[in-house]
Order: sequence, then structure tokens, then C-alpha cells
Amino acid sequence: MSPEPTLEAPPRGVRPVRFTATARDAGSAARAGRLDTPHGPVETPAFMPVGTQATVKGLTPDQLREAGSRMLLANTYHLALRPGEETVAALGGLHRFMAWDGPILTDSGGFQVFSLAQRAKITDHGATFRSHLDGRLLELTPERAVAIQEALGADVAMCLDQCPALPAEKAEIARAVDRTIAWAARCQDARRRPDQALFGIVQGGAHEDLRGRCAEALIAMDFDGYAVGGVSVGESREEVRRALDVSVHLLPEDRPRYLMGVGRPQDLLDAVHAGIDMFDCVMPTRNGRNATCFTDAGPVKLRNAAHARDPRPLEEGCDCLACSRFSRGYLRHLFLAREMLGPILASIHNLAYLHRLTRRMREAIRAGRFVQLRLDVLEALGP
Repeated sequence: MSPEPTLEAPPRGVRPVRFTATARDAGSAARAGRLDTPHGPVETPAFMPVGTQATVKGLTPDQLREAGSRMLLANTYHLALRPGEETVAALGGLHRFMAWDGPILTDSGGFQVFSLAQRAKITDHGATFRSHLDGRLLELTPERAVAIQEALGADVAMCLDQCPALPAEKAEIARAVDRTIAWAARCQDARRRPDQALFGIVQGGAHEDLRGRCAEALIAMDFDGYAVGGVSVGESREEVRRALDVSVHLLPEDRPRYLMGVGRPQDLLDAVHAGIDMFDCVMPTRNGRNATCFTDAGPVKLRNAAHARDPRPLEEGCDCLACSRFSRGYLRHLFLAREMLGPILASIHNLAYLHRLTRRMREAIRAGRFVQLRLDVLEALGP
């Protein structure tokens, strides 16, 4: 296990994480940059694999790093339930607990306010849940969300927000924006760790005035970074693009911009075009566990009979473990035989694909050809 880096409080006036734009694309809002964190730098645009319960399903830290992962995401709600943030803290904090020595971002649990709405009671004070594990009550307030994340010890913590289920009336979305702003102020007041960044989350659906009001209020609170929320709840690609169009240009140039819960290659290309720096999504590993793999020519469904005797790799030129060692025919066999190696290899490939795509985007931005790269990749991916 790699030694845990020593965390020291930053000097006065220095943020726990610092974003520097290193290149900008002349034909779009795309930018390449560097996010410096207490556990090392991350080149952006960057994709973060989701390790909800302090593990990216089926993959070791070494496999993640070999695939190209540099920063991971874990979840406040799930880790507070099991094993409990006190246990994680007692075992050395989240980095040591999961044997990952790179940067970690923790989601506040706000998405669970949305996804477990039938188990939750939401008020201005916070959200009260019935645990999906044993039915016990869990209260998640802005103060509690910050305290859990500080005990976990992630490099970046997220404010607790309210993400309304869509479609929704504008009045309902406006109430969620008001609550998100109020909760963000309480999160800012509750933070204590000088070595942990805190990001605010912009809500507001596709309404420019609501997004603008939310962004203005959060910017006045001077967060270390800003996320665009409420765009991973079943919208079409066009709806995601519209939310980006009315959100990203409002955010400060000197802070990282994070699009939450988005992982389709097409959406990543659109978001970087709009000026987004960071992403997370369960899609690459969830799709991998279900025998669907990303390629430059579109998805490959490994259970299809057409792959039964196919000696080719998933993708020519990919140097991931799945492509460098195994054929499509063998991978299909693993899934039909229900062997655990199949989902592992497919997940490795999907993460390697997204990391390679973000690397290509960084290189294209630096070379001034991002717009053409985006058009080329979208055309190859197809509808």
C-alpha cells in the first residue's frame, strides 16, 4: 500500500484545491487544465469513476490507475450507513481505507434525496431517510453532510442540494433552487477542515433565470469549485445541452466546473465544448457489468451471437487489459458462462475508453483542434 500523503493546512489565502487553465480552444469554450489537490494533480478534462461504497465494483486500485483513473468518487449517504464515517476515520480516513492514494471527491448524498424520495421526508431543515438497508432513520442536514465528508477525509466535498425530479413545474424547481442556496450557505458555515475543498451545486432545470439566480448566490459564497446538478435524471441529450448552455458561462473562470452524473461519450464531448472540466458516472462500470462496451464505432454488446467466434479485440489500438489479451469471442464466453472475469474486463475497458477520450480532448484543446475532434468522434459514434 502506498503511504498516505501528509495533509497540511494550506497557507492563508490558498485554497485546498486550485484550478489552472493551461489551454483554451479558439472555437468553443473547451479548456484544458490542472486541478491541484492534497493528494496530487489531475489533468482536466477528467472523468472520475464512481466508487459509491469506497470501491469501484470489481476493480482494484492498481487496475483503476492502469486504466487511467486519477480521481475517484465515493458517496456520503452510503458510507454513513455502512460502515459509518467514524469507522472509516478510525481506519485512517477514506484514502487509506480503500487503498487509493489519489484524489477523492465525495457526493453529499443529495442525489439520494432525489433517488430515494419515497423513503425521504424533505424540509427546509434537511432530509430524513429510512435506510434502504435496515429501515432505521438517517437525518441528512447540510451540517451533517459536511461533518460526514470531513470525517471521511475526501479532497473535495459537495454541498447538500435538492435535485427535483423532472419533469416538474417551474415553481417546484424554483423551491428546490431556494433550498439548494440556503443549504449551501449552511454547508459553508459548517466546514472546518482547511485541507478539504467544498463545491457548490447549481440547480434550476433548463430555466435560465433559475440557473442564473442559483449560480449568482453560490458565487457570492466563494466556493472552491462549482458543479452543474440536475442533469442526470433521465433527460435527453438536447436537455442536457440546454442546461449546460444556461449554466456554465455563469461560473467563474478560475474555479473547476463539474458536471455531475454524466458519462456517455457524446455528453462528455458536448460538456467539454461548453467549458466543463470534471465528470463522474456509474455508466462505464454498470454497462461493463451488463456486457456493453464503449468503442469509437459505438457500443458493442458482447452477448450478441455475432461475437461468438470473433478473434478481434473489443477495439483495435486499445491497450487496456481486455483488448491487449483477450478476444471478443472469449469475452462473450465469460458473460454467457457467468464468470466474474467478464464484467471485470469489460469495466476496465470502458474506463480506459473514457480516460483515453478525455486525454484526446486535452490534446486537441492544446493543439487548437477540439471542435474538429468532437465532430469526428460524434460522427463515428453514430446516433
